[in-house]
Amino acid sequence: MLLSLALERFVNEKLIKAAKVVLDMAQRGIREYDAKRLLARILPEYLKDFSYRGEMALVEPETDLEELEAREPWMKTSRLVVKPDQLFGKRGKHGLVLLDATWPEAEKFLQENMGAEVTIGAVTGRLTHFLIEPFTPHEEEFYAAISSDNDGDNIFFSQQGGVYVEENWDKVLRWHVDVLQGIDGLDIKSALPESLGEKRSAIESFLRALWKFYSQTGFSYLEINPFTFHRGSIVPLDMVAKLDDAEEYWQRKRWSGLSFPEPFGRSLSKEELFIKDIDSKTGASLKLTILNPEGRVWTMVAGGGASVIYADTICDLGFAGEMANYGEYSGDPNTEETYYYTRTILDLMTRKKDPRGKVLLIGGAIANFTDVAKTFKGVVMALEEYQEKLQQAGVKIYVRRGGPNYEQGLKLMRSLGDRLGVPIEVYGPETHMTRIVPLALGGGSA
Repeated sequence: MLLSLALERFVNEKLIKAAKVVLDMAQRGIREYDAKRLLARILPEYLKDFSYRGEMALVEPETDLEELEAREPWMKTSRLVVKPDQLFGKRGKHGLVLLDATWPEAEKFLQENMGAEVTIGAVTGRLTHFLIEPFTPHEEEFYAAISSDNDGDNIFFSQQGGVYVEENWDKVLRWHVDVLQGIDGLDIKSALPESLGEKRSAIESFLRALWKFYSQTGFSYLEINPFTFHRGSIVPLDMVAKLDDAEEYWQRKRWSGLSFPEPFGRSLSKEELFIKDIDSKTGASLKLTILNPEGRVWTMVAGGGASVIYADTICDLGFAGEMANYGEYSGDPNTEETYYYTRTILDLMTRKKDPRGKVLLIGGAIANFTDVAKTFKGVVMALEEYQEKLQQAGVKIYVRRGGPNYEQGLKLMRSLGDRLGVPIEVYGPETHMTRIVPLALGGGSA
C-alpha cells in the first residue's frame, strides 16, 4: 500500500503516529474471544477433523459472575485460564494471565483486576474485558501466523512457539501464497521438520485449512501463538486477529455478532460516541475517528475502501500529520443521518482557526446503491447551517462523487457554492476518484 511507503519516508514522530492510526483503522482488531469463536465455527469447513469447540466466556464490567457460573457449568469442573482480552499482547510477561486455576481462584482474580489501570509499553488504560477458557496441559508450543502483502499472503510456522518466538525468528518457516495461484500447488510438507513425526501431516493440513479460513473470512492478519496438541487434536491457546475493513459488506454473515473494540488505552470522544450511536441504529455505515482535532485536512468519504484510498493518498503526498479524521459513510444513509454526520465534522473542524485555512474533501468512488442526491441533501443542510463558521475558518471544499442520481447531487453542491460564500470545487465520475486530493493540497487543475 502507498501508506507503507509513506511511513518509511516520514521521520517526524507525529507523522508516523498519524499514518499508523490510519493503517490500523483499515485493519480492525477483534477480541481473542471472537477470533476463537470464528475459528471453532468456520475452520471445520476446511479441516474435517478439527475438534476445537471454542468453549469460552467473555467477562465485562457488568457481567454477573453468579449468572455466568450458572450459564457456563464447565467453569466449575475445569481448570481455567483467565486473561485480559483488549487487543494487547505480552499479557503473560506483564503478570496478567492466571493459569490452571479453579473457578473460585478465577473469581478472585477477576474481582482484583477488573477496572485496574495498567501500562503496556507507552499506553496506559483500564482492564475491562477478560477471557475465561479451559486450561490445556501441554509440553509443546507451536507458532502459526498469516499476513498479507501486495502479492498475496505469507504463512509462518515454528515448532518453537510461545513468548520467545520473536527471539528465535530465524527458525520460523515462511511460505508465500501467490494471489493468483493460490495454495493448492504450494509444497508445505517438505519444509516441515521431520522431527515433528506424525504431527507433520496434521500441521500441514492445519496450515492449508487456516489459510483458506483466513482468505475467505476477510482477515488481514492472524496469529496463533501458541497452539498445541491435546489428545491428538490441535488446540489454539492464544490468538491475535485483524479483519480487513473493506470486506465488511461481503462478510456480514460470517462476521455476525462480532464487536470491534477500540485499541487499548483509547477512549472515544463525545463526537465519536455520537456517530457510533447513530451507526448502531441504522442499516447504513457511519464511522468517525478523530486523529488530530487541529489538523487542516478533513475528509467525508463514502465507502470503507474509498476511505482507505483517500487516506493513503493524503499520506503519500506528505500530509499525514495534517489529517484530522478518518471514517466513512456508506450503505445508503438517509438525508437526516448524513446531515448529522456532516454537521459533526463541520463542528469539529471550525472550532479552531488555522492561518493557512482548512480543507474539506467530500469524496468517494462511484456508488452502487447509495443515492448521491439524497445524501448530498443532508450535506448541503449542514453546510448551510455552518456557513458563517466555514467562512471564518477559511474552509475550501472539494467534491468528487458518482453513482445513482449523482448529477442531481453535484448540481446541489454547485448551486450551494454560488450562495455559501465558501470556495467549492465539484467533480463527477469523469475525474479520477482521488484527484481532488492533490488539487486541494498541492494546487493544479483537474
